[in-house]
Amino acid sequence: MSCASMMRMWGRNRLAPMVPPNLFVDTSGWADPVLHNTRDHAVMEAFYKQAIASRRTLVTTNYILAELVALLTTRSRASRPRILALIDNIKQVASVRIIHIDPALDGEAWALLERHPDKNWSLVDAASFVVMRHHAIAEAFTTDQHFVQAGFVRLPHR
Repeated sequence: MSCASMMRMWGRNRLAPMVPPNLFVDTSGWADPVLHNTRDHAVMEAFYKQAIASRRTLVTTNYILAELVALLTTRSRASRPRILALIDNIKQVASVRIIHIDPALDGEAWALLERHPDKNWSLVDAASFVVMRHHAIAEAFTTDQHFVQAGFVRLPHR
């Protein structure tokens, strides 16, 4: 079958470009390039570069950014202005979408925690899971095993 025949069969005049799926970025995904403290740092850095090059939309939340500031303040030698500049840079990247956790999402996150008392998930984790489900995001750039516990794919694979 010719390409033209296939396009007619699909009812399209041209092939639509494939849009890569959104990728959720957890605190560890943002922190690793600054802290260089994971055993898989080279893999994490390569995966981040690949995600950017493939033009994936990187989804995160204001809770993640708040946790990132706290983490970098306590675990890095970065100055406060450098940490704030990093957050400002994240906010300026066109491929980054920051979802703000409003009272409704926060309530869903608390309810998720209450339904899973056997898990050591944080409120930030639970809010991330709620956002990922709302936006049909299956993959998270993270080192956090909690995402796997919640049924998501942790990237990069280990």
